[in-house]
Amino acid sequence: MSTPRFLTLPPGVRRTDIETSRGVFAALEAFPGSGISERGPALLVPGFTGSKEDFISVLQTLAGAGRRVVTLDMRGQFETPGPDDASAYGCAELGADIAAVIESIGDPVHLVGHSFGGLVTRETVISDPALVESFTLMSSGPAAITGGREVEGRVLLSALPKVGLEHLWSTRMEPEALAKGVLPEIVAFLRRRMFMNSHAGLLGMANELLSCSDRVDELAKATGGAGLPVLVLYGENDDAWEPQAQAVMAERLGARKVVIPGAAHSPAVEAPETTASALTTFWNDAERT
Repeated sequence: MSTPRFLTLPPGVRRTDIETSRGVFAALEAFPGSGISERGPALLVPGFTGSKEDFISVLQTLAGAGRRVVTLDMRGQFETPGPDDASAYGCAELGADIAAVIESIGDPVHLVGHSFGGLVTRETVISDPALVESFTLMSSGPAAITGGREVEGRVLLSALPKVGLEHLWSTRMEPEALAKGVLPEIVAFLRRRMFMNSHAGLLGMANELLSCSDRVDELAKATGGAGLPVLVLYGENDDAWEPQAQAVMAERLGARKVVIPGAAHSPAVEAPETTASALTTFWNDAERT
């Protein structure tokens, strides 16, 4: 799971709710210091077991470049409620939610999907590329997750119905966080976030993450036909999808590629200034095309 390093909202960032035709979504929203957005808005979508707080380190910097920046909890994540039906958490359904959020924002957005959020947001783009001004896949891959993260996902999918979330938290998740030196107040947040997630949502998203098919060619067709700029951004030490797999995906998409030095699977947390700079440069270039 992505682990934010602080939780205090920076100046210019506020907690809000976004009302859409598909429900209300908990969000964080950042504006430029002047209060005037001179550039196109951006929407950042977190990954599995993540939340809007995963982007807290980059919001102020991104907004400082002159744009409104929004990040949210998807349905069933943390402070956004979701149905008690695992089938409601497929990528297509979640992607339709993101489309509704963009429609509520009112303008095409610079869309960013982190990890599982990348699999979700590509559904949005494939379905209606006109909603998007640019598209960034951050630490995401072409299909189902692989490597050690796949093993973790299968453990959760198998164990959650049998032993419950409390057991998984106390025997795996909390000890791992403490071993990494995560501050007590952040561990407390991670626990609260995990237990506020929809149980059905955890199962449904985990199943999608472990079985998602390769739709890169469809995405390439959608973005190419719309002349939509695409960025593939990932940490040099990503331990989810292999960096080489993401590089090949960038080639298949004809996308710009940025590798964040020193970062692993959560560049917005691990290298926020470098990540924000790369996103801002890409977005500004996209607006000039």
